Amino acid sequence: MFFTELNIGILYLLAISSLGVYGIIIGGWSSNSKYAFLGALRSTAQMVSYELTIGFSILSVIVCAKSLNLISIVLAQKTVWYCIPLFPLFLIFFISCLAETNRHPFDLPEAEAELVSGYNVEYSAMGFALFFLGEYANMLLMSSLTTILFIQFINFLPGSFWFSIKVCFFVVLFVVARAVLPRYRYDQLMRLGWKIFLPLTLSWFLYTSSILISFNWLI
Repeated sequence: MFFTELNIGILYLLAISSLGVYGIIIGGWSSNSKYAFLGALRSTAQMVSYELTIGFSILSVIVCAKSLNLISIVLAQKTVWYCIPLFPLFLIFFISCLAETNRHPFDLPEAEAELVSGYNVEYSAMGFALFFLGEYANMLLMSSLTTILFIQFINFLPGSFWFSIKVCFFVVLFVVARAVLPRYRYDQLMRLGWKIFLPLTLSWFLYTSSILISFNWLI
């Protein structure tokens, strides 16, 4: 993909993925249903909230790799995967990806007991299929991003084969989370994002930067 060669590849990827919020809010509003509109508002607030957490998590990886280029981030993990020194950040990032993609246990925009079926309740046929295609494509994107940022490089396997295995592993985790975890309440979801994850990721970013500067590893 061409954005892997961009010097700002990770920022370009985040900017493009953030455009999905507009499709959801417009889709919920244009269906002229209060349930769909409420689901769209929930989804938009949830995605915007957890994009901040994802952004600060990525900032810590960028500081360690000293590059915004995706290929440089992969090659920087020759010595050690970033999921090892940044393990708490890795967990927060993956949980935030669950919330960003509206997957269980954070599928509040599609809570059947409250909103019938969320922002796509009035859609059928290809309209419904396109919404679901976008959701699963976003799930694959977040799995790929987790792989690239935290556990990408290995020497003794072909790159594409190793990358596909890890992406499939994270997709399976997305599915398993639906089977084993209970659904959060909406106030719990917002509290987790704003009062726990955001301060933690910001603190970890400052801690990582201070450690690298102290040992002159950023030079």
